[in-house]
Amino acid sequence: MSPPSWSRTVFERLHRRRPDPWGVGTRAYEHDKYRQTLAVLSGRHFSFALELGCSIGMMTPRLARRCERVMAVDVAEAALERARRRCAGLDGVSFYRGQLPDGFPPLPARACDLIVVSEMLYFLSRHDIRRLAAHCLRVRQAGGPIVLVNWTGPTDTPCTGDEAARHFINACRAGGLHVTHARRYARYRLDVVNGPDSAPPVADPT
Repeated sequence: MSPPSWSRTVFERLHRRRPDPWGVGTRAYEHDKYRQTLAVLSGRHFSFALELGCSIGMMTPRLARRCERVMAVDVAEAALERARRRCAGLDGVSFYRGQLPDGFPPLPARACDLIVVSEMLYFLSRHDIRRLAAHCLRVRQAGGPIVLVNWTGPTDTPCTGDEAARHFINACRAGGLHVTHARRYARYRLDVVNGPDSAPPVADPT
């Protein structure tokens, strides 16, 4: 049995101690990751994006430029406070606090045509990763990509980045999706899963 998912208390403590505990606003690695994540969207415009694990909201305004609406989700209120300030005045951006997967936002089925899950899956247990994938499949519109970004370096989290990506992708495959983009970078991997109405499947980079 894999270790349990990290609790909300851990994330609140980290964000209260330091405004940006992972350096998502300052590290060159993070900015390269944002560029590559947006690049896989190929200039598409989306109606409603769901961003899971938004942290202090560095990626959120970038998504807002591609989407009519963005709902950004995080477990830590301390992180969301900073994200809200960063995105103040942006039309169509909303925030939701919930510990995933149980605290998944109450969205109707097929509400989202883009889902971004960046650097949060490996904080979950294997069981919770599969449950989160089920929620994403429920709210995903046909043809809507699910973009996964996972750190691949050493970690003390319940799963490694590769394990987390594999569990989520396997759950999506069981739901009829396949990997349409898979690339490894120096310290992270970027995967896109989508339905049979999208591009042909490619090999998993695990």
